[in-house]
Amino acid sequence: MITIIHDTPSIAGNYLAELRDVAVQQNKVLFRRNIQRLGVFMAHELSKHLSFEIKKIQTPLGIADCTVVNTPIVLGTILRAGLPMHQGFLDVFDDAENAFLTAYRKHHRSGKFDIEMEYVSCPDLTGKCLVLIDPMLATGASIIKAVEHLTKYGTPSSIHIVSAIASKEGLNQVHKKLPQAHIWIGDVDEELTAKSYIVPGLGDAGDLSFGEKCQD
Repeated sequence: MITIIHDTPSIAGNYLAELRDVAVQQNKVLFRRNIQRLGVFMAHELSKHLSFEIKKIQTPLGIADCTVVNTPIVLGTILRAGLPMHQGFLDVFDDAENAFLTAYRKHHRSGKFDIEMEYVSCPDLTGKCLVLIDPMLATGASIIKAVEHLTKYGTPSSIHIVSAIASKEGLNQVHKKLPQAHIWIGDVDEELTAKSYIVPGLGDAGDLSFGEKCQD
């Protein structure tokens, strides 16, 4: 299943507009805040697709029947770009467990690249809901490889993949390779360049959040 947030007009459109705006992007604090707020919004939307139970809660005056999520959640994030959006999800699912991965593109002279992962930290995923967060879904290679690595730690009851911006090509690839996953996307762009950059996209989410990194 694929859900495109931009297809239904909401306040999330404001966050996406400012995230894309090259003038607004000069303010790193605001960029991180907007991507965090988008994460909060998408976490609320995703929560409607979780499993629930009725729990009796003692109030000062009696007993209330309350509807609560009954599936343990693990928030998985690809460093470093995913951290602000991860925080938005953690603000909603504040008792969730967490998983972190590093991923980078190892380029070859041919122009192609492989996705290298050198660090994975993950709890047992058996029977839990895995939410994998990466703000940019370009080719989909990082997401697919991340799921392969994380599911070595157990079989989750469900998988949700969350990105702010995706290319149409990358989205289709992830949906093809991970048909069991529910994919949540802020907005989808048609173009993916020869160097696998999303156009119009928003640029490098990691650099915009935390500053430019030195190139090897």
